[in-house]
This record gives sequence, structure tokens and C-alpha cells, in this order.
Amino acid sequence: MIRRWITIICILLVAALLETALLSNIIFLPAVPDLLLLIVLYLSVYNGSLTGETAGFVSGLMLDFLTAAPLGLNCLLRTLVGFFSGLCHNLLNVSGIVIPCLLALVATIVKFVIVEFISFFFPAGVITYELLSMEFGMELLLNVVLAPVVFGFLSLFSSFLIDGTESPR
Repeated sequence: MIRRWITIICILLVAALLETALLSNIIFLPAVPDLLLLIVLYLSVYNGSLTGETAGFVSGLMLDFLTAAPLGLNCLLRTLVGFFSGLCHNLLNVSGIVIPCLLALVATIVKFVIVEFISFFFPAGVITYELLSMEFGMELLLNVVLAPVVFGFLSLFSSFLIDGTESPR
């Protein structure tokens, strides 16, 4: 259990640093793919809501400290995504390409809706983008394209990441 959480935290930290330090500085990339969101999706679908919301909170806290986002914004976003995607535990076969792409599509849209809702109450503190903007479209496309890649990569470490008590179909 402790080994699993140390592995999860290390993977989340590497992905957070990759996302904030490397991918955000690529000039020709109009949007940054949300690798942490994809990792939280993987963990929650394979392990359930408790692991998903905990990994979501930890990854959000890392992002809040590494970016200029208001403290708690990413924690809330990723905790909610981790919880709701964890409800699909043992319901979906995510070993293919289509289901991870659909999960990434839905999670990115849910993330957009939550940010828009929060920005309604805190308009000066939350940076948003338009639904039909190039930035949102590119982030959505990058998340959908990278989802099977991230899921496939993380499946290489499934013995360290997935709780062995119950596995999905």
C-alpha cells in the first residue's frame, strides 16, 4: 500500500514537472495537454473513487504550487474528476483505444465546465478560455490523442499502481 502510494506520488510529481516546466514552454504548442488529468483518470478507473480523488487532490496541490493558479482550484477540479471517474471502476474496459479517448474527452469538458462555474463566483481570480477557442480545442485534442498513450504507458507499471484486491474487466 505504501509502495503503491510512493509510486503514484512520484509519477504525479514527474508529470507535474513535465507539464509545467517543459510542455508549457513549447512555443509552437497552443495549449498544454493535461497529463495529470489523464493519470488521475487512469488511477481512478482502475482503483476506484477513493484512490482517484486522493490522487486528484495530490496532483492538484502540486499544480497549484507549481503554477500561478489560485490555491485549491486544481485540487477541487482534479478531486471531482477523480471521484466521478472512479465511479466507472469495474464498469469499463479501458485496455483499448476508444474508451480512454472518450474518458479524456468527457474529463476535459467537465474540467472546462467546473472552471467556468468557479469563474462565475471569482471572475478576477480564475483564468478561463472560451468553449470554441483554439486553446480549448487543442487541449481537448491533445488530451484525447494522448489518453491511450498515457494509459498504455501507465499499464507498464500496473503492478505498482493498481490495487490487487479487485481489477477491472
